Amino acid sequence: MNIAYAYPWDIVGDPAAPERLAALGVDAVALAASYHSTRAATPRHPGHRVLDVPHSAFYLPVRPEAWGRLVPAAPTWTTPDAYLLASEELRAAGLKVYAWTVLTHNAHLGQAHPDLVVRNAFGDRYPYALCPSWEDVADYCERLVREVLTAGEPDGLILEGCGAMGFGHQSVHEKTAGADFDADLMSLCFCARCADRYPAGTRERVQAAIDTGSAPQPAPAARTPARLQEPHRALTVGTGSGALEAALGPLADEVGAVRVELSASLRRLLTATARQVAPDVPITLHADPNPWATGPFAALPEGEQAADVLVGNCWGDPAKDAARLSRLGELCAPGQRVGAYVLALPPRPADAQALAELLRTYVKAGASEIHLYHAGLASPQRLTAMADALRLANL
Repeated sequence: MNIAYAYPWDIVGDPAAPERLAALGVDAVALAASYHSTRAATPRHPGHRVLDVPHSAFYLPVRPEAWGRLVPAAPTWTTPDAYLLASEELRAAGLKVYAWTVLTHNAHLGQAHPDLVVRNAFGDRYPYALCPSWEDVADYCERLVREVLTAGEPDGLILEGCGAMGFGHQSVHEKTAGADFDADLMSLCFCARCADRYPAGTRERVQAAIDTGSAPQPAPAARTPARLQEPHRALTVGTGSGALEAALGPLADEVGAVRVELSASLRRLLTATARQVAPDVPITLHADPNPWATGPFAALPEGEQAADVLVGNCWGDPAKDAARLSRLGELCAPGQRVGAYVLALPPRPADAQALAELLRTYVKAGASEIHLYHAGLASPQRLTAMADALRLANL
């Protein structure tokens, strides 16, 4: 199973788009059903070449009675039923349609409900990041999955952001990349619900580590619990979570367990809902075996038996990305598969041989699915390179 990612507006209004995607040689399209704000290129669309998407939106009709406190916004830059229209066209071209569902990354709802967003150790809010420790957020995510499966009737469900978002966020003229902050320390949530779950002194330790620019060394007796150890050994390729453990010292075990459970509880709720609504629809999780992971690829240090596919991010160094995929493979239950979320856009060259070599690296690491990001953003030359790479790699 190979999948190309696309937005509804890549398809709607472009009669040639479905056949163009089918020509890639993929089996399915991951079509955004719920997505955050963006500014997207549309190189082949006859109606526009750049599309501004000013707020997070739901691309199926928004039925007020289906929602609780949090109600998603409808798009104004495309039709409110864009997902349905695009799905119909893609299926007519012989492609399956997977619902690409972004969960806790929603600046529209975060700005409207500031009490429900992630807050760092200093109390600063991240308005794009709904914190799943709140019942209203978990309820929204559950209703979102239910609506996507009921109204969208997808061939598969892809869950992204199934946990807390972190410090890094590509939006609004981002000016944080050069700051001397440790991203993991700045990603630890201290909203009212999360802060109360941590041991006393957690906030002060994190603040001190950030303000001094160096994490204190952990006490000699402090050890990572067995349930968190193995992912860290496999993820010396990870996100620098050693700074978090050093800053937290003897509190690391307890805080780490809280963070892991936060993602796990939301994941259990959503997979159970999906199985209840659509028992035969496969579930794909964007996941990271690093127990401190935040963002689109949520922490999954112990695996998830209710899922069908665990997809790891492959946008960075190929060796590190391959190690991440190998660890996800170790976490798989019998019958589960590993997918590689492969960046096929710049700075990767539009070179079929180079891309095929990347794909072979990820397959060797255990991936049996290739998720190509992003077919809608790709130029004609790059689309050709994607198709040729899949063929050269025998995928």
